[in-house]
Amino acid sequence: MFGIQPIFWVLIDSAVAFLYLFIISKILGKKQIAQLEFIDYTVGISLGSIAAEMATNTEVPFYFFLIAMTIFFALALLVAIIGRKNTFLKRLLKGKPATLVYDGKINYKELKKNKIDVNDLLSMLREKNYFDIADVAYAVFEPSGELSVLPVGAQKPVVMEDVDKSKVEKAELTDVLIVDGAVSYSGLSEINKDVDWLFSRLKIKQKKDLQNIILAVYDDKQDKFNVHYKNQ
Repeated sequence: MFGIQPIFWVLIDSAVAFLYLFIISKILGKKQIAQLEFIDYTVGISLGSIAAEMATNTEVPFYFFLIAMTIFFALALLVAIIGRKNTFLKRLLKGKPATLVYDGKINYKELKKNKIDVNDLLSMLREKNYFDIADVAYAVFEPSGELSVLPVGAQKPVVMEDVDKSKVEKAELTDVLIVDGAVSYSGLSEINKDVDWLFSRLKIKQKKDLQNIILAVYDDKQDKFNVHYKNQ
């Protein structure tokens, strides 16, 4: 009932699906796959879908699905072997690190390229125990989807016994007043300030000037702003 032609189409469809899913996973970006590499993500969801179809579809012989899963496995294995020997292919498949914060300033081009917004970046920094972006010298978004952070010199870890505990200040959160071109009214409310004060301090004459600001953080203790621009 099932001849050579259907099996041939299983081979073709599996290869096409493999390529298509890989492209989609690249478009979605590293944030979507956490610590999985692109190729692992592609093969994982593909094998899962094929296995689910195999379990529910009684009209197609089971060995068609086994052939398809074997093809995905073989292609993944082949790509892994070639990737170890070819630097260009390795970068294409695994991606390369992206510096999101460079010398204390947010790299807007890399944020946009990796489909990460400012809130995502701040969240990832908090997960690394950096609640103030002023404490970060460099932040690198790894191919695995993890964020590696190099703090500014003054924020490098020290042993508490090495310092005078009486001089250790109480930790407090800084106030985020502008995020991705939009004013944070809740942040202004926290420090009992208004938009006119904010515009005056940042020398903003009109609302459209906000569009060039990725992030503006205010330290009320030092009465100091830390502003990151898209074009800097």
